[in-house]
Amino acid sequence: MKYRRMGNTGLNVSEISLGSWLTYGNAVENETAIKTIDKAYELGINFFDTANVYNRGEAEKVVGEALGKYERSSYVLATKVFFPMGDGPNDRGLSRKHVMESAEASLKRLKQDYVDIFYCHRYDPNTPVDETLRAFDDLIRQGKVLYAGISEWSAAQIEEAMRAADKNLSNRFVVNQPQYSMLHRYIEAEVIPVSERNGIGQVVFSPLAQGLLTGKYKSPGDIPSDSRAANDKMNSFIKRWLNEATFDKVNRIAAISAKIGVPMAQLALAWVLRLPNIASALIGASRPAQVEENCKASGYALTQDILDEIEAALE
Repeated sequence: MKYRRMGNTGLNVSEISLGSWLTYGNAVENETAIKTIDKAYELGINFFDTANVYNRGEAEKVVGEALGKYERSSYVLATKVFFPMGDGPNDRGLSRKHVMESAEASLKRLKQDYVDIFYCHRYDPNTPVDETLRAFDDLIRQGKVLYAGISEWSAAQIEEAMRAADKNLSNRFVVNQPQYSMLHRYIEAEVIPVSERNGIGQVVFSPLAQGLLTGKYKSPGDIPSDSRAANDKMNSFIKRWLNEATFDKVNRIAAISAKIGVPMAQLALAWVLRLPNIASALIGASRPAQVEENCKASGYALTQDILDEIEAALE
């Protein structure tokens, strides 16, 4: 496993990280989830990601249980705040009240004294950025959070937060978690340039486009019964990809994968990691073998010829 610095910080994270969205505490039995986390740790993954909203806290409990047996300094743990955790008017968003209360609740579920990274899971148009930044700054000063992050913020929203942090002498956001893959590239135009100027590293989620870039799916009409797309709890996140235009691209990438003898998922992860601003590619895994295969992408450098072929295939 190779490691990269998170933006301009001194924090080093594994190029492949393990998330718990849609899986742990929900679609995957706890015992299997813990075995998967154990395999990831064994293979050198030191970066584990969850969120309070993932199955209403159940994912945090599973991740906390699995990591509890390891030396705390040996891994980097991230969770998030924003989405509703109750029916009350203050059970959501990035107000000081919800941020502070959510941090305490997440630490309790995780059975941790602190998290390394605490993300604003989305931008909150109803809360001043100054208020959110001060709440995060207080959590950092209390030692309950080490680094502040954001997820799926636009370039303009990131710049707004950087100006506010500098004005208030608050801790800056140092990590962004956007969606990024061969099939979803919006961050290349503005988000990455803004992040590079401000010392923010990327931890990208869905680098395999919800499994489309694993070679599992052949066409919109050929969906394996044991796949994510066939799971009623999960298919709403993948069905937007299930069209002929997307599969044309996927099949062209599959041909390149076959030609160079590299599994499609590893090729897709190595492609994501070609950008130096990306510190880690966040994978989801429902069994240990998936982690083992995906970790092989770490350190694999694609030649310029192959990168050019991939670019042509995606046009």
